[in-house]
Amino acid sequence: MPIVVNSNVTATTASFNLSHANDALRKSLSRLSSGKRIVNPADDAGGMAVAYKLQSKLKRTEAVRQNIQNGISYLQVQDGALNVMGKIVDRMSELRTMAQDITKNTSDVENYSKEFLELQRQLSQTYREKFNGVSLFSVSAAPLVDNPLRPQLNKSTTVNDEGVTVTIFSRTVYTNPSGQSADGNVSIGVINLQNLFRLDGGFDTRYTPSFNSTANISSSSNLVSLANLGNVGGVNSQFAAHTSIFTSDGFISSILFVSVGQFTSAIERLADARAENGAEQARLGMTNELLIQNQTNLEAAYGRIMDADIALESTRFARQNVLVQSSAAMVAQANQLTSIALTILG
Repeated sequence: MPIVVNSNVTATTASFNLSHANDALRKSLSRLSSGKRIVNPADDAGGMAVAYKLQSKLKRTEAVRQNIQNGISYLQVQDGALNVMGKIVDRMSELRTMAQDITKNTSDVENYSKEFLELQRQLSQTYREKFNGVSLFSVSAAPLVDNPLRPQLNKSTTVNDEGVTVTIFSRTVYTNPSGQSADGNVSIGVINLQNLFRLDGGFDTRYTPSFNSTANISSSSNLVSLANLGNVGGVNSQFAAHTSIFTSDGFISSILFVSVGQFTSAIERLADARAENGAEQARLGMTNELLIQNQTNLEAAYGRIMDADIALESTRFARQNVLVQSSAAMVAQANQLTSIALTILG
């Protein structure tokens, strides 16, 4: 190779090698400091795209899990209210049983009716219970609309074993990150208290001789309940004229107007409602378990793409660090090659 002054190919090659080694060292440093294998899209364009979609699904999965936890909390609060209502109806049935004791006089029955009246008012107020501003309960005629920007309750009707048309309301919890109902959903009940506390068969006509029970109740039994839920907040217009039956605020005035069998039926329906509530909680719990497994697997898949192998990257860093130092030394040596020409000229 000729000895020249104007060019130094060896020094140029050495400087390029130093630049490459320095870039590799910087890349190892960024991976080790960030813990990521892909620091920018140029490192692995396809892997970055897949990881980005996985990360998005991970965040949606976590959001769905939070929604499910909130749904479970909603059902737990609802069940707490049902538990209290069960105690109220139990007490009502106890009062009715004591009121039919032959040793009880008119004054005693009136005292039982006073407590019965207050318990009715408490049941009626329970209809207003909410969870974070969202209604826990509904009635057949006019379910509460919590937010005009959110779709109203799902509504359906069915005929039960007693031949009574029952209106059912529910809310849909979406359980899949896609947000599509077809991919996964759980329907949680918004319990219709009007159906729950209805008086099938009407009032006990032995104690309401002035009220034509058969004509007025058989066709619209859902309007008469233990909690004045046919027209919440007022008197049922169909029965407003019967002041001997209803109080001025629309509640049943005497406990004798309701039979023990009607209380028993209400207790059975309430037990069914609590069982349905528990089944919905169990299903949401299983759905949450599935999402936990999915989230764990998604995180593993995301990590395999994005996370740096620290042991491997540390080895690369040590190698590149040595190469940078040796390349820098060789560049210094290569820069001295042209000085031989000066020796010859001297």
